[in-house]
Amino acid sequence: MPDQIIASLLHRLCQHSALSSREERALARLHPRFAEVTRGTDLVRQGDRPDVSIFLLRGMLARYHTLVEGDRQYLALHIAGDLPDLQSLFLGVMDHSLVALDAVQIAYFQHDQLCRLVEEEPRVAMALWRQTLIDAAIFREAITNVGLRKPVERLAHVLCEQFARARAAKICEGESCSFPLTQTQLGQLLAMSLVSVSRAMARLRRDRSVDVRDGRLTVLDWKKLQARARFDPSYLHLELRAARGR
Repeated sequence: MPDQIIASLLHRLCQHSALSSREERALARLHPRFAEVTRGTDLVRQGDRPDVSIFLLRGMLARYHTLVEGDRQYLALHIAGDLPDLQSLFLGVMDHSLVALDAVQIAYFQHDQLCRLVEEEPRVAMALWRQTLIDAAIFREAITNVGLRKPVERLAHVLCEQFARARAAKICEGESCSFPLTQTQLGQLLAMSLVSVSRAMARLRRDRSVDVRDGRLTVLDWKKLQARARFDPSYLHLELRAARGR
């Protein structure tokens, strides 16, 4: 299993960064710990001081903030291949929580091992940094989505994003991918009431552009959905490739 985890991590990093055989061997010296986690489990909580970072192998995770009153705001969704809390390597205290939205498989990497790796291999450090920069681009788009788009566009946009990312990660089945969020969770992600989420979803179904049910997102008409969302995937940097050299 550790060899498979390292191979998956290497595949992820090499999508955007060119690594030498020496750097690949350095990655192979890491000792990840595998775990399976049930739906609804917090892997990291706001205020924690973790000594590990997580690599998602299967399933979906979400980052969220919690107010003193208990209200929850989901911040980002993560799919297989993501490193959702890499920033904990340097920030120390987590300012948000990380929860499993369905049954997930993850790998834990010890911070001391990662710190030693990035000190010894600067190009690996750059590859990891590039992942956090792509995360930041997705965060910026999420702020714009919640702040400026109308409810139907807002929902359509997040569905476009998740399908585009799942397709790039090769975890789609035809025109369908996993999407285990409830309508309540969608509301907490998109700053919409349950009624608004229900109405927006009904509108997209009437348009026959997309359907979400039983934990699956199925795209019926990609061009129509993309047009409804005014979705431009450039912020996902899906075309960024290691061949660019840096």
